[in-house]
Amino acid sequence: MDQLAIADRRSLRRKLSFWRVVALIFLVGIGFALYRVAGGGGAGSAVPHVARIEITGMITDNKELLERLERIKESSQAKALIVSISSPGGTTYGGERIFKAIRDVAEKKPVVSDIRTLAASAGYMVATAGDQIVAGESSITGSIGVIFQYPQVDEVMKKIGVSLEEIKSAPLKAEPSPFHPASEEAKSMIRNMVMDSYAWFVDLVAERRNMPRDEVLKLADGSIFTGRQALGVKLVDQLGDDDDIRAYLESRGVSKDLPVVDWKDKGSSSPFWFASAMATLLKLTGMDQLIAPDVLRSFGAEKLFLDGLVSVWQVSRG
Repeated sequence: MDQLAIADRRSLRRKLSFWRVVALIFLVGIGFALYRVAGGGGAGSAVPHVARIEITGMITDNKELLERLERIKESSQAKALIVSISSPGGTTYGGERIFKAIRDVAEKKPVVSDIRTLAASAGYMVATAGDQIVAGESSITGSIGVIFQYPQVDEVMKKIGVSLEEIKSAPLKAEPSPFHPASEEAKSMIRNMVMDSYAWFVDLVAERRNMPRDEVLKLADGSIFTGRQALGVKLVDQLGDDDDIRAYLESRGVSKDLPVVDWKDKGSSSPFWFASAMATLLKLTGMDQLIAPDVLRSFGAEKLFLDGLVSVWQVSRG
């Protein structure tokens, strides 16, 4: 082979390598764009889909979440909403704001509350906003009630020889205080506030679950329930999983063929963004069922996400 032919072949290889890199960058760009548009960036999706949000940890007055719910409500492509909840509760006000925002969404499209490991107290309050509440058999829910706690450090201060003097405009100003035991008047004030919030919570559950108030009061003593128990006392609508959720949405006119897209916090990021982007691409192209499960199983991914009540049987080495 002469030198000219060798040079031509080398030039062709360089060109092929260049265009392969360009194609790879293009595919990565498409994947990342889909990830940002279809779920990873929380901005919505350019294709019809079922939106899903996750509410985890302590519930607070979360402005970003409220704005996300507003975008889902206004999105013409989000045909339904799944609210996946794993929370021990949080502030009553935070739960109230999220509850009302979800109800706003429900006025335009079907909403399912998906109780995962735990949805208690304000977590259950949020769950009642759904048109349908689905729980696992061993999920934990309930804890209908309100609590107000404050520390007492006066005994510690006495032991180290520190005292606090105060002058205030009225006896109930800045009560209860951690620096001295609360007076009966202060306790009565706080108790009245707690009971007013409690009454609001009970009325909310009675209305949303279509139950007599007296029946809700019997359950609203702070008790928690498994999913099976909660079904028996009408705090949830059914026991099930993702398939049951999609079956319910289908009964509301939402096709099972629509992909489920996670609407995430715009500010959230992950070192695995490329994998997430590719997963979104596979989902939107319908290839996720052909590829993703086997790939995940090959890495033993199902072992990485154990949570909640875990049953383990171990053989004694006796």
